[in-house]
Amino acid sequence: MHIFKLIFRNAFRHKLRTFLTVLGVTIAILAFGLLRTVVSAWYAGVQASSATRLVARNAVSLVFPLPLSYKDKIRQIEGVKGVSYGTWFGGIYIDEKNFFANYAMEPKTYLAMYPEIIIPSEQMAAFLRDRKGAVAGRKLVERFGWKIGDIVTLKGTIFPGNWDFVIRGIYRGRDNTVDETAFFFQWDYLNEALKKAGRSWADKAGWYLIEIKDPHIAADVSLRIDKTFKNSLAETLTETEKAFQLSFISMTEAIVVAIKLVSFVIIFIIMAVVANTMAMTARERIGEYAVLKTLGFRGFHIGGLIFGESIIITMIGAYSVLCLHSRWRRYLPTNSAPFSRYSMWRQKPYTWTWQRLLLWRL
Repeated sequence: MHIFKLIFRNAFRHKLRTFLTVLGVTIAILAFGLLRTVVSAWYAGVQASSATRLVARNAVSLVFPLPLSYKDKIRQIEGVKGVSYGTWFGGIYIDEKNFFANYAMEPKTYLAMYPEIIIPSEQMAAFLRDRKGAVAGRKLVERFGWKIGDIVTLKGTIFPGNWDFVIRGIYRGRDNTVDETAFFFQWDYLNEALKKAGRSWADKAGWYLIEIKDPHIAADVSLRIDKTFKNSLAETLTETEKAFQLSFISMTEAIVVAIKLVSFVIIFIIMAVVANTMAMTARERIGEYAVLKTLGFRGFHIGGLIFGESIIITMIGAYSVLCLHSRWRRYLPTNSAPFSRYSMWRQKPYTWTWQRLLLWRL
């Protein structure tokens, strides 16, 4: 007990130095935690992926559509349980800084494949009845202060014009990994408008979502689908939802690797800060250590005193981080994913410039 008392008193002998060291350790641990959170959030969409869902897109690029006639052909392939489809809309709410994921989809079949998306039954019924109806995530609604019945106008980027939608439902995620910041509406509403305008994307889908009977046959089903449309005008590339997500993460892999490296560098910074403090402390107490040696204390005893001080300082810094986290936790999102269900959909609008150039003919 006397040893622990001595260690504790020595740790606070120079209060300013100890305070600055604890502050440095706290900031470093916070930075490490935040960076690792960013890395984990980067893969949140992958973690939320289901092994029984496949995504089929144009083999050339996602910006090219697939004919709507593929739906019935895919449904007839062995191992397929259900088929749905969707199209990325890319609308902007008021200003580009308000960007969020928004896309058109076939509501009945699409949502049936996502049991983790929970919508109240009366809101779901109202959404299906209203061709202009839309469903927004809980966090998105809280962000903009929307409520059921509000009219939301999105400015089209890929599909020019102002598009009006009526909020008919608010969904929440069954799990923490479910993104609650997305906005989706009925594909028929978009398709009818494209038909009237004579656009080339009419009766075409951006991607097909495919539910399979057994996750173990995902590779076989993918090959069958791609083989079915081989040598057609719009060949397909079919992969699991997880692989689809990872393909977008790979586009920003350099960023993820850089964040990981920085987070590991922070660990060495923590060690360097504490080591520097203890080195200064040891130099100042050489005389005291000499007295302890003459009293019969061995080298490992003195080393234990120094190591104990460093442990106390580090633990105080770690405890400070826990206190700050418990106080600020409510302000942090439960799934701070930088991606929605499809990772690239969460990118800023200006990253879509090249897609707009390819789709100017719309």
